[in-house]
Amino acid sequence: MLSGLALMVLVGTSCGYTFIDYESPPEGLSSISIQTFSNESYEPGIELVVADALRREFLRRRALSVLNDPTAADLVLSGRIDPIITQSRTFSSVALALEYDITLTLEIVATLRDGTLIPVEKRAMIETERYLASADIEATRKNREEALRKLSGVLAVRTHDMLYEVYRP
Repeated sequence: MLSGLALMVLVGTSCGYTFIDYESPPEGLSSISIQTFSNESYEPGIELVVADALRREFLRRRALSVLNDPTAADLVLSGRIDPIITQSRTFSSVALALEYDITLTLEIVATLRDGTLIPVEKRAMIETERYLASADIEATRKNREEALRKLSGVLAVRTHDMLYEVYRP
């Protein structure tokens, strides 16, 4: 008789689902180099925020060594940041914006040492966050920065997980 966990694994694998071990490096990979993306937005410094979020995520997971030298790495992440879209979301009774939505879109290129590209789903690299407006322009700026940091972190997690899910040696 099968235990509940063994039965769940059998059922899970028979319908096309697989379990992914995010704590171990994918077969054949041991290191990654994360390049600073080109910034096609009008947001100064966002390329550094995105690169930092990606590096932090891969360092946090500890399965791949993060290297500065792209020629020494098994996998290189590069890409660009598309124009950032900011839209007013809610308004006060006197037509002042109370909240904004900000959308961050990344175009990621994942390249193996031999030049093979790992497909990265473009639709998964778009994320939107809402932030509060304020009569104090500095408070609004800080809220916007925090929203961009959060978006960068979310997309970094998604990038890490997607690379593990689509990489097949």
